[in-house]
Formats: sequence, C-alpha cells, structure tokens
Amino acid sequence: MQLPPQKLLPPQYGCYYLFGEDNDALFEAAEDLLAAGGEEANRFRVDISELERIEVETRSQGLFGPQACFALIRNADSASVKQSEHLLALATSVQAGNRLIICAADNTWKKALHKKMLGLPLVASCEFKFPSAANFEAWLHEQITKEHLFVDAGAMHMMAERLNGMRGAARQLIDRMKLYDFDEGVTFDQQLLGELLGERSPDDLDSYCHAVAMKEPRAIDLLRHLLFDQEVSDVQLQSWLSIRFNQLLLYKWFKGNGAHNPSQSMRLFGAAKALVPKEADLWDAPKLIAALNQLTEAEKLLKGASVEARFMVLERLTLGFITA
Repeated sequence: MQLPPQKLLPPQYGCYYLFGEDNDALFEAAEDLLAAGGEEANRFRVDISELERIEVETRSQGLFGPQACFALIRNADSASVKQSEHLLALATSVQAGNRLIICAADNTWKKALHKKMLGLPLVASCEFKFPSAANFEAWLHEQITKEHLFVDAGAMHMMAERLNGMRGAARQLIDRMKLYDFDEGVTFDQQLLGELLGERSPDDLDSYCHAVAMKEPRAIDLLRHLLFDQEVSDVQLQSWLSIRFNQLLLYKWFKGNGAHNPSQSMRLFGAAKALVPKEADLWDAPKLIAALNQLTEAEKLLKGASVEARFMVLERLTLGFITA
C-alpha cells in the first residue's frame, strides 16, 4: 500500500519502504519513524551490507523478556542482487511489535526490485518527490513561524531560492536565525539573511552573474564594485558564476532533449527562472563546457595555485566570458 508523507505518523505498519528524490525529507521521515513509539525498543541503523545484524537483533531476547526492534536501512538503493533477495525476505517477515524502515533515496535503482517492494501487501511505501518552489517556500514559512521568527516576503523568497529544497540546510539556517534573534523580534530582510547565508549583497551578485551570462561590458564594473566596495569574497564570486554556468548547460541539455518547459524540469527558482532562458540563447554547449573548465582553473588560482592578484584572475575570466 502507498501512503502520502503526511500519513506516515503515527506508525501503524511493521515495514516501511521510503523512496524518491527528496533525500532530506525522506531521511527526516525515516528518523521520525524510527523514533516514534516503543520507548523500550532496541533502535539501530544499518547499511545494506549489515542486514544480518537485523536478524541477530530480532532473535535476541531482552534480560526481562522479549524486546521490540526498530531497524532503519539507510541505503537500500545500493543493494546487490543477493542483498536485494535478502531485503525482500526481511520485508515480508517482520514480526509483530518490530519495525523495519527501508530507505532508497535514489529512485533510479533496480526497477524490478522497486516494483516488487511496491507490490508487497504488508509493506507501506511512500514516495518523496522533490518539492516545487511554492511547496518548499510554504514548508519553510511553516518552520519559521513555529520558531516565532519574522522574515519579510522578499527575504522568504530569497531563502527558498537559495536553499533549493534542502531541508537540512534550511534547519541549520533557522538555528542561526534563532541565535541572532535571541527573542528580540528581529525582522530578517534580504541583506541580513544574505549575511547569515554567507552571501554579501545577493542582489549585486545576481546582477553580476546575469551581466556575464549576457556578455555585457558592465560586468567588469559590477565585478570591481563587488570586490572593492562590497568586499565580497573572490571565491564566492567564482562559485556563483559556476552555479550560473552549470544552470545554463543544464538548461541547454533539457531543451535539447525535448523538455516542454526546461526551467521547470531543472527546478529553477526565482529570478533565474526568467533570466536563464534568455542567457542560454547566447551560448552553445561547447562554449559552456569550456567556460566551466575555465571556472575550475580559476578556482585553483584563487585558492593558492598562483601568486597573481585575485582581482586580475577574475577580471581576465570575466573579460573572456563577455567577449566569447
């Protein structure tokens, strides 16, 4: 049987099969299932190579009588053929009172076994799809509200865009926000959140990346402004450019493979959703691959492989891109 994520708790089944592309949500749900109920249960986590331990633990008796066992298999998607058969046998033989949680974060794994797992009548399966931009922003808003933090609308959208569905990173950021707020009712705007994210002047960084991708001469002035006036890290500038050129290459790939909406297929957020398609028109795949190679070389130079001034490294890189 298949359950939606919101119906997993409280646990009502002996075996759960969690799969899908949203790793953070999947493992968060798995840990919730492992922790729920059975205060005296023996809880443990295993890799696919340690399936025998589950059998040993479930056969063992507690000092004062039988003890329930709750086991979480972290990487079922890495199972070999023999391990897959063992996994199926375990899934169909969970004893009453015990709980088995099978995680297969990579939903491209062995399709035949995946279908068999979905077809087991005593196994509750649940798919974790990567959240849409709107759904992730709604989840983020819910978490922030629970912590009694105040974030303006523009900053909320920026958080959703930068974190791009990563729940773990979102929780870490919220923890930093709580420490900063210290129950003083601070309103977090884009500038403040940019600093907490380690991103100085995010609007200017976006403008610089767009100018480079559009081959506009103003990119040089924006580079100087970011480095000397805003004191943005040179490594951060290189990182943002790398992200943008990876987005451009991915957009070209989806478009070349007939995607109806490449931006949606690659889950572009915010301003990039409108900008990347325009920028991609100015580049072909070979030039994008060459640009990414140049960015990799620039990263090495910025991190100590050269005594050349870092501004010169980035200026030469930017000039090369806008004249390509």
